[in-house]
Amino acid sequence: MPRIAGQIDERKREAILDAASELLAEKGLAVSMEEIARRAGVSKQTLYNRFASKTDIARALAERRSDLITAPLRTTEEPEVVLTALARAMLDKAGEPDQKTSMRGLALISPHAPELASAVYDAGPGESLRRLAQWLAEQDRRGMIRVPDPALAAEMFTGMVLGHTNLKLVLGVDAGVTNIPGRASETARRFLRAFATMSEG
Repeated sequence: MPRIAGQIDERKREAILDAASELLAEKGLAVSMEEIARRAGVSKQTLYNRFASKTDIARALAERRSDLITAPLRTTEEPEVVLTALARAMLDKAGEPDQKTSMRGLALISPHAPELASAVYDAGPGESLRRLAQWLAEQDRRGMIRVPDPALAAEMFTGMVLGHTNLKLVLGVDAGVTNIPGRASETARRFLRAFATMSEG
């Protein structure tokens, strides 16, 4: 059965993003668009048809990572199950070798390429925070928990999950997290206790 054009386009897009992720981890921003096209097995024209610059590629990578991490928010599970899964996803991603490298690289180049750093933050961590805030607002609306300021609560949850992990990543210090399932579960439980409704408290 022949593949339709949309499937082929999506496959090429993913190949480009996979290649870019590998090369950015290896070379940082020194990597060229030509190298990305070659690693992805596509022509330069195909690459530029989809991404006009490395900033566009970095933004797309951040968006893809945000989609993966926030997937639990798109389920209909109970709040504790959702937040535990979200915390696990955050901790799993934070510990990946390419994430350690990219975080350090982004921190180093951000003073010289603020537009890139801003694009990556907005499409990645910033978007994840917005999605979590929207989810928390919905739980408040449904009476599941009491969250007067969903945006602030989303930042609190992220801080509780990662702790100093992000700082260790930027500094290049070992950021290995032990007992991720236990840490994720404990964080979700304590967070929900802090925002419990009066009847639950």
